Amino acid sequence: MDMRPLSLLWVKAGPLHPLDTGGKLRTYNILKELKKRHHITFLTLTSFQAPSDWEKKANEYCHEVIAVPWRGAPKFSWGFYAALARNLIFSNLPYSIEKYRSSLLEGKIKELEGQGYDLLICDFLTPAVNMNRTIQIPTVLFQHNVESQIWERHYEAQRRLLNRFYFWIQWKRMMAFEKHACTRLNRLVTVSPQDSEIFRNKFGLTNILGDVPTGVDTDYFYPNEKSSKKPNNLVFIGSMDWFPNEDAVLYFTEETYAKIKVEIPDVTFTVVGRSPSKKVMDLQEVDSTIHVTGTVEDIRPHVTSATAMVVPLRIAGGTRIKIFEGMAMGIPIVSTRIGAEGLPVVHNSNILLADTPEDFSRETIRLLKNPSKAKEILTSALEMVKNHYSWDSVAKIFESYCFKLLGESR
Repeated sequence: MDMRPLSLLWVKAGPLHPLDTGGKLRTYNILKELKKRHHITFLTLTSFQAPSDWEKKANEYCHEVIAVPWRGAPKFSWGFYAALARNLIFSNLPYSIEKYRSSLLEGKIKELEGQGYDLLICDFLTPAVNMNRTIQIPTVLFQHNVESQIWERHYEAQRRLLNRFYFWIQWKRMMAFEKHACTRLNRLVTVSPQDSEIFRNKFGLTNILGDVPTGVDTDYFYPNEKSSKKPNNLVFIGSMDWFPNEDAVLYFTEETYAKIKVEIPDVTFTVVGRSPSKKVMDLQEVDSTIHVTGTVEDIRPHVTSATAMVVPLRIAGGTRIKIFEGMAMGIPIVSTRIGAEGLPVVHNSNILLADTPEDFSRETIRLLKNPSKAKEILTSALEMVKNHYSWDSVAKIFESYCFKLLGESR
């Protein structure tokens, strides 16, 4: 196989820093590894809300940055709600896609595609709204999630009729756009065999190159033997301005946490992640055993001091970097099957899986009351991530797909 250095045009809707979501971390670590062997041009929409130093930090993962200005309405502002209303009435695109439509980005792609790039990588589905014409170089759509599946689960989780109606519309629009984009761009890369299978079965796709597993930086995330453990402390980590994470925390505290407290009265719960909503912040006002940190500089002390990590997600897609990070830090994990979807985990071996509040509370209690079982789970998990899921090995898989597409294009 031809393994010459490539020139890659990497297109994303927004800079990578701050590295505060699983998707950003996946892209960042893959690009860091690819940069060692290939030339990376990072083309991105950039909001006025982006941190001032993001371009300086971009040299960690690319050789060249091209920033296209973009202005989106801040979440929950009047402009945000006005944009939602306009989208609902006048568009056939989901709002989360339409808001990234940019004639400037579309024009910049057209300008750059004749400048000798080997491949264009569309990172996430969102930039694809600016790729409606035939692009003159081979394209790869890097799908970190099955976006329509996430919106379907949003819809299924709603209780209010008006909310169900809105999410149903967004789900159906996302399904139509996702199929269109996945078909139009040359080839598709996913983040799990399960996602690949969904795309084949749901959309009838035959252009899937393969999947790249989730990785973890085991030099950064590692067990801290000096960390003081908080007895019976449960921790959840995740960006709290992402609705599936907020839903998971609220669902856990409403349906499961009280059941655990009956058996373990001194249990505590720590929620770690940026921008928690008022609903999440209010949890600690009602129950003093719950602590919401908000944004933290470093999640590691909060994780390594806990007794177990809980991942009670019921709306999600893609793969869960937070689970591999927890495993690398030597903490046992209880998750829903949706929460661990796409990961090569085995119930009762390197993780405990449970879906109903009753089962989730039972498995969590089992971990907290049985230190030997907790040790068995975390030891198996730590061995798995250290031996098989470095970012270098993940990037080489992605790289092999790039060369495969180039071989097909000749």
